Amino acid sequence: MSKQTGRRRHLAGLTAWDRCAVMGVVNVTPDSFSDGGRFFDTTAAIKHGLDLVAEGADLVDVGGESTRPGATRVDEEEELRRVVPVVRGLASEGVTVSVDTMRASVAEQALAAGAALVNDVSGGLADPRMIPVVADAGAPFVVMHWRGLLEGGNVRGTYTDVVTEVVDELHARVEAVLDGGIAPDRIVVDPGLGFSKDAEHDLVLLAHLDRLLALGHPLLVAASRKRFLGRVLAGRPEATPPPARERDAATAAVSALAAHAGAWAVRVHQVRATADAVRVARAVEGAR
Repeated sequence: MSKQTGRRRHLAGLTAWDRCAVMGVVNVTPDSFSDGGRFFDTTAAIKHGLDLVAEGADLVDVGGESTRPGATRVDEEEELRRVVPVVRGLASEGVTVSVDTMRASVAEQALAAGAALVNDVSGGLADPRMIPVVADAGAPFVVMHWRGLLEGGNVRGTYTDVVTEVVDELHARVEAVLDGGIAPDRIVVDPGLGFSKDAEHDLVLLAHLDRLLALGHPLLVAASRKRFLGRVLAGRPEATPPPARERDAATAAVSALAAHAGAWAVRVHQVRATADAVRVARAVEGAR
């Protein structure tokens, strides 16, 4: 299992931060739900990644394919064109880079370009070559809870007991990843907030992060600007949720809660507020 300090597990092959790490997001896509293609250009994407580090990000997650509900998949060549130069540019500046992809070929070329971590929202289910590629590279791997592509809307979002079902399905996926040769101290788990889940499911999962931590691996929480936060901020079911970029304070609140619960990292679009939040959570932890 991963090395642990207090309740927080650390990931082999990466820096062992003494607090919850902050993973900044760089979407090299024209149709991101969050930033609407503002960093689609390679130069702009690299600059944005460096800006996130300057604001307090410990690592940067680079993705070239939108996973928002209803998004159409880009082809392999286009995803490679978007992602690899940005990974190479950031890694050359000393940034710890995670590649956000469901394709083994993209993971393989991103790792060769300097990426340190593979973040696959399908947990290796979308591409059968993914697990062997990551295992051969000896890279850390994020296993997210996933029930399929979100093309056409929320896929299979029905649960009797969302916490138990997500934990059980993640456990089964982790076992498959272990059987595929990825070392146990290089596995991160992610509950997949917003993926085949409604606002109530996401909130219940956040209230029970201890159950996810009990899987015995570092925990990544990716709540940034997601729909459930919009629903919370709207207050009433009939009210219009605020747009994605007006959910950063709510994101920072979730980051503080996740850090306090023992998460390894939080994945966010706007870094500064969350960087402050996780440091406050660490200070409170240290004052016990």
